[in-house]
Amino acid sequence: MLTPVNTHSITQTLERTPAGPALAVCGAVCGCFVLNWADPTTPGGPTPLCPTKALFGIDCPGCGTARALYSLTHLDVSAAVRYNILAVVAVILVGWSWCVWLGRTLGKRVPDWSQWRYASWTTAVVVFVWFIVRLLPWEPCGLLSGCCHGNRSQACGCNQGHYEAVALEFNL
Repeated sequence: MLTPVNTHSITQTLERTPAGPALAVCGAVCGCFVLNWADPTTPGGPTPLCPTKALFGIDCPGCGTARALYSLTHLDVSAAVRYNILAVVAVILVGWSWCVWLGRTLGKRVPDWSQWRYASWTTAVVVFVWFIVRLLPWEPCGLLSGCCHGNRSQACGCNQGHYEAVALEFNL
């Protein structure tokens, strides 16, 4: 007879001991290896297309995130910022949250940005404004799209040609 697993105790163990942050780091490192293998900067690679870009032809707030993370794994911060500065800020905030988590498991008191009074509202407003600003057609807003569409002489790895093919296929 099978006995049910108490997932609540497993979750508490991962939240309250350094095993949880260690497991999270292992997952992040594995994700970085997969991202380096997939190389999202190469057109036609195995990374999936952004559904918003493919269906509607517009950049969502996350467009360029995979390329930004790929650039960060190669320590190319300027390219990461060019692809999606919001992703770079998110990596910093997630890293901070991880440090808070690790500190709490070790009994330390570390300030947590997510507990600030207006953190959730600020995050929502920043993402919304980022979405709108990236869609504006004039410069310098067009440079924030995460690729070279304003300058077609450069290769940016954004699969723009594939987006156009998908748009034709779906009569968009």
